[in-house]
Amino acid sequence: KQLRVASLLMDVECSLRNMGSWSDERPSEEALASEAPFCIDTLTFEQWLQFIFLERMRYLIDENLPLPDECNIAPMAELHFQQEQRDASQLISHLEALDRTLSK
Repeated sequence: KQLRVASLLMDVECSLRNMGSWSDERPSEEALASEAPFCIDTLTFEQWLQFIFLERMRYLIDENLPLPDECNIAPMAELHFQQEQRDASQLISHLEALDRTLSK
């Protein structure tokens, strides 16, 4: 399961890069410390994926810690990109696969 999740995390990163949504600049520690769901008050959804979700998931894998038993990120991505009227079908497909893999 960990290998599959690691592969999907790489796919998510590649999709963000292909969309031009990957950032080389890290948000401030204050922005990253938001307690709002998805850090919606301080980060864009793409920043949350990159700097919160991907980093935490990679940490869990690197440290061989338990992965979440449930994940449901794809619906949030669908809503976000629908509102922005951007094609994120590849990214959403990878997030759906990640949701399914973690929720088994």
